[in-house]
Amino acid sequence: MRTGYTDVHAHLWSTAYLDRLESYGRGDTAGQRGLGAGDTEPELAVRFADNDAAGIAHQILSVSPQVPHFAELGHAVSAARHANDLYAEVADRCPGRFSAFAALPLPHVDAALVELHRALDELGMVGVAVTTDVLGRALTDPAFLPLFEELDRRGSVLQLHPSGRAAGAPLIAGHRMRWMVGAPVEDTVAAMQLILAGHPRRFARLRILNAHLGGALPMLLPRADEHLRWEAPDVLEPPTVAARRMFYDTVVHGHAPAVRCAAESVGADRLLLGTDFPYQSGPQLVRAVATLHAALSPAEAQSALNGGAALLG
Repeated sequence: MRTGYTDVHAHLWSTAYLDRLESYGRGDTAGQRGLGAGDTEPELAVRFADNDAAGIAHQILSVSPQVPHFAELGHAVSAARHANDLYAEVADRCPGRFSAFAALPLPHVDAALVELHRALDELGMVGVAVTTDVLGRALTDPAFLPLFEELDRRGSVLQLHPSGRAAGAPLIAGHRMRWMVGAPVEDTVAAMQLILAGHPRRFARLRILNAHLGGALPMLLPRADEHLRWEAPDVLEPPTVAARRMFYDTVVHGHAPAVRCAAESVGADRLLLGTDFPYQSGPQLVRAVATLHAALSPAEAQSALNGGAALLG
């Protein structure tokens, strides 16, 4: 029986995987190299020591933002299979330490469904991970409906992570804010797109997991409710209600007031421990756990710390 907490937002990238992405034309893999997030035995040993110090027994891995999303079908399929095989191998090599969200060869939906079946049914993954946009296309693009339908049929998990595209805004990307501001903006936009499209209500069995508390979403929900009649009068469910159908990881960099705001806005039972390893590591992992104890009641903190285990089925 697993003891310790489950971290629902953690990353691992092998050098071979990042090299493959670069060979297919990605030019932004430098930010994932040299951080201790590889698959080598020394890196894993340090990771596990850090996790143990924080009481984290298990991490659910995703390759985001280095997802295998390529316009070229062959590149997308090759990279997705590489990522999923890597995670299956690492999980097998480190029993009990890892589960994984599958990478999908988007925007190629037919190929993504094939890889989804392989990853979930053959490799034992616990859901899928995508970025908040797919090569600039919203997740609510009708072309992606078959993916939502299949995940909903399975009662699976869809983890969302910023793409690092700064929400397509030069005023963010051009002013050194791509990740410090752009990432939570992308979280906010993607979550609101899903809410306004009715996806949380329509795909009620699908567990949507937003990164970083959903960005600014917890602060904006009452405003969104009151603006529906001007901007989206066809929406059937108020954002304050729809937001409580989704889940949110607690990557807040030690900011307890943000956790309290989210708990009051979407419900403490919707919060799940996340660390964003390796971007938070060492003492920052201890801080990630301590922040939940500082922000929430003892019962609420334990719910957030232990809730990620429910995603494992």
